[in-house]
Amino acid sequence: MQEDHVFIVLADDDEDDRLFFEEAFEELKINTKVATYNDGVELMNYLSSETDSLPNILFLDLNMPKKSGLECLLEIKNNERFKDIAIAIYSTSASEEDIENTFVMGANIYIKKPDDFKKLKKILSNVVTINWQYHTSGLNKDNFLLRL
Repeated sequence: MQEDHVFIVLADDDEDDRLFFEEAFEELKINTKVATYNDGVELMNYLSSETDSLPNILFLDLNMPKKSGLECLLEIKNNERFKDIAIAIYSTSASEEDIENTFVMGANIYIKKPDDFKKLKKILSNVVTINWQYHTSGLNKDNFLLRL
């Protein structure tokens, strides 16, 4: 059965970031279902449970306790079951090393966390409405980093 919403998951240890993320989607006029997780261990436990539906798009913070976003990305990319999940790195870091590493490891897009709510809504709207099949087929470092 085809879902009529976009299922979004965010893994981020910052409670305020999770709250703003959820509020932004509530204000956007896009049919989404949003779930959030506090850290990489929670996220991977959720993804690994066979009964749960997989997200269409996973927003992944890099710097989390217990299990980092990079560790999660590596596990996800090494599991065939997760091959259709679009992965958006969602981080305060804009270091070239982080961008390069996540690109090479197979993330689909890199987003530096915006500093205001209006920008956050614009970014999330853009990411959710991307044609992922087209975006990932032509993926290169120039279109990997989302700039607004």
